Order: sequence, then structure tokens, then C-alpha cells
Amino acid sequence: MAIPAVLLLFTALTGIGFAIGAMNVWSIAMAEQHDQDMLSGIIPAAFSTGSFLGGLIYGSRTWQGTTTRRLLIAAGAFLTGWLPLLALPGPYAAIAAVTVPGAFLTIVVACAYVTTDALTPAGRTAEAYAWLILAIGAGQSAGTALAGRLAEQPLASAALPAAGAAFALTVLLAARRRLGAAGHMQRGRHRRPVRGQHKAP
Repeated sequence: MAIPAVLLLFTALTGIGFAIGAMNVWSIAMAEQHDQDMLSGIIPAAFSTGSFLGGLIYGSRTWQGTTTRRLLIAAGAFLTGWLPLLALPGPYAAIAAVTVPGAFLTIVVACAYVTTDALTPAGRTAEAYAWLILAIGAGQSAGTALAGRLAEQPLASAALPAAGAAFALTVLLAARRRLGAAGHMQRGRHRRPVRGQHKAP
């Protein structure tokens, strides 16, 4: 998949995956720090709940603007949602905090799929989707590995999700003109026309 815009998009998605992987390890560190084992499961569950709710809200209505614009806004909100962790919040505040980036994860990924579909040549969409998933997974592995090394340093561990999100947003901002070609192809809901369907005259 040697399309520059798509490669930049996938590079950005490694940062999204990095944030998720780092968050999972950070939740374990939080559990050990506060001697509450359940935090290692509750924090990722809160993140997933936020993602579920964000997806429901996003999919239930029509949104104005291009896909690229929504992708950038969602990536910016994803980054902003991690920043409260830098204050080293307590368990309950941490649980509440991670629901915010979780809520925007689904939007980032949905927009990434639409952008990939719009920029990928016919016949290579399945391959492109596989690379998209691989990019997120590779980033998640890297985030998990680095967070594991920094687990005993509370501030560094808490900062890693934001670092991954910041990397993703930086790459997307740098690539926004190339990605913009996809934004004009998909507006409103992420729906593709049914083959053979024509508007009535």
C-alpha cells in the first residue's frame, strides 16, 4: 500500500494504538499503586464504555463538514481527553477521565475507514483495511512495551497515552491536504450508495 496519503493515515493510527496499549499498562500500574486490583479491569472497561457511547451518538445523526475535518476534530479531542491523566488523578477520577478519549476513539477509527476507502484504488480495499488494523495493532504493541518499562514512574506512565495521541494528531495535521481528497467524497453519514440505485428524476 504505497499511496502517500494512506501511508500517512496509517502512521497516524499507530499513535492511536500506542495510546490504547499504554493505557492498558497504566491501568495495571494504577491498580498496584492504589492497591485495588479491580482498577486494571475497570479502567479499560470505562474506556470501552466511552467508545461504545461515542459510537452510538456519532452514528445516530448526520454531521456537517468533510470526513477529514471530523477526523481531525476527533483526533484533537482524543488527545485532549488524555491530558487529565498528567495530573495523576485518583482511581475514581481516572475512571471518569478515560471515558472521554474512549468516546472519540470510535469516531477516529470510523473516519479512518471512510478515508481509506475513498483513497484506495478499486480492488485493494480489503488489503487497505488489513493494513489499517495492523497499524493500530502495531502501535498498541509498542505502547504496551514502552509503558511496561515505565510502569514504576507514575508521571511518565500517565503521559504515554497523550504522547501517542499527540503523535497521531501531528501526523494527521501534516497530511490534511492529502487526506482532504477523501473528505469531499463522503459527507454526512458514513454510507456508500447501493449499486444500481439512482435518484428519481
